[in-house]
Amino acid sequence: MSSVSPGVGRRVDGRAADRRPAGAGRAGLMVELASLVGGLASVASTSSFVPQAWKIIRTREMKGISAGMYGLTAVGFALWFAFGLALGQWPLIFTNGVCLLLSGFILLMKMLPARKRNAVADAFDPSVAKA
Repeated sequence: MSSVSPGVGRRVDGRAADRRPAGAGRAGLMVELASLVGGLASVASTSSFVPQAWKIIRTREMKGISAGMYGLTAVGFALWFAFGLALGQWPLIFTNGVCLLLSGFILLMKMLPARKRNAVADAFDPSVAKA
């Protein structure tokens, strides 16, 4: 009589039968799908601040920016960043760290006087410097 691997039994006809639960192969697929969705969400969340930051650098215009909204957003990202650090989860740390930097930059630009805001913007894009 031969030994049988764990999870494998014998069918009525004597051949080996797999006794893993039905749908066990789907679990791996779902984890891969969840990772893909999470990665795409991370890219979308992180990159969503770039157009606003670039517009501020190019136009130096801050009229439509809410300091309260960006302040609260920055606090939220700081807390998510700290949560990621506490768990040692690099996806949380990286995504929320980048979002914190970008939202913090926008908030800083909103809070700076126009002269200093222009100096910061000039450092990033000197081609737009005012004469």
